[in-house]
Amino acid sequence: MTTNLLFKKIAKQKIFILGDVMLDNYWFGFSDRMSPEAPVPIISLEKKESRLGGALNVAANCIALGADTHILSVIGKDEDGKTLLNLCKRENIRTKFILQDAKRITTTKARVISSEKHMLRIDHEHTTKLARALEHKFINKCLKAIQIEKPDVIILQDYNKGVLTPAAIRNVIRHAKEVGCIVCVDPKRNNFFAYKEVDIFKPNLKEVKEGLELNKMITQKTNLKKIHEQLRDKLKHKISFITLSEKGVFVQEDQNAQLYKAHKRKIVDVSGAGDTVIAVAALIYSAIRDKDLMAQIANLAGGLVCEELGVVTINSDKLKRAIKKANIET
Repeated sequence: MTTNLLFKKIAKQKIFILGDVMLDNYWFGFSDRMSPEAPVPIISLEKKESRLGGALNVAANCIALGADTHILSVIGKDEDGKTLLNLCKRENIRTKFILQDAKRITTTKARVISSEKHMLRIDHEHTTKLARALEHKFINKCLKAIQIEKPDVIILQDYNKGVLTPAAIRNVIRHAKEVGCIVCVDPKRNNFFAYKEVDIFKPNLKEVKEGLELNKMITQKTNLKKIHEQLRDKLKHKISFITLSEKGVFVQEDQNAQLYKAHKRKIVDVSGAGDTVIAVAALIYSAIRDKDLMAQIANLAGGLVCEELGVVTINSDKLKRAIKKANIET
């Protein structure tokens, strides 16, 4: 299969992304003096930007690869929510399954950047799980959406902000399996072992260490295979796909395990790299059911976005060139 054919198959996928969405605000400026009021720098603001964050960054990566992308989440009925929805519309992310609730706020993260360095981050968010009535409303909306749209693949994107409750996770996975939909998970600690019987479980090094309560994390292949077995005992999932930061990625299904090293990069900012990895992995696996090619290309894509400042999405042409340069056979 040629790389172009692979990307054509990816572009035919319909993907649902369920989870916590965020609005990433960036305030760019410069600093040449300290404040007389406190020992902090004064930032002279030059530019403001708003970008899609959290599960929406995953969605933006899926859009960049040409997939039909739907987001399912809960946001506030506020100005940040309006901005978020307008950005989604601009990026062609389908939002008809987003719920707005006056009692919650839209999660926002404001980053102050000077001379390409992060100076400060301000978070405005709710981290409590959805109220019972809202939870039921969200679950019903998700199940109806799955039944009507019949997506090829679902990503459960958890940031511990309260949208993905145990009941929502359980119901969505069960219904997805009933309609034959692939389910991929990017977990966080709170619900780490709630994602049972999914197709792809994609934690990072830190999440595995916390979830399994390991004193230390050894990234040799033999140790990672043992970790896969521990995860399998608890989750009964199909594929473990563990991202290892600068050491690459590990993937295992049954007894077939592979460790792929990271490609050398000039790392500028790791923000959002995990979002790119899960987006690329989910679409490739959905398109061709090849876990090893999935792992290799997702590993490559995660490194590419780390070469740019801030949360950015993968560029499909750049990824194609990188696949060719890395001699990855598609």
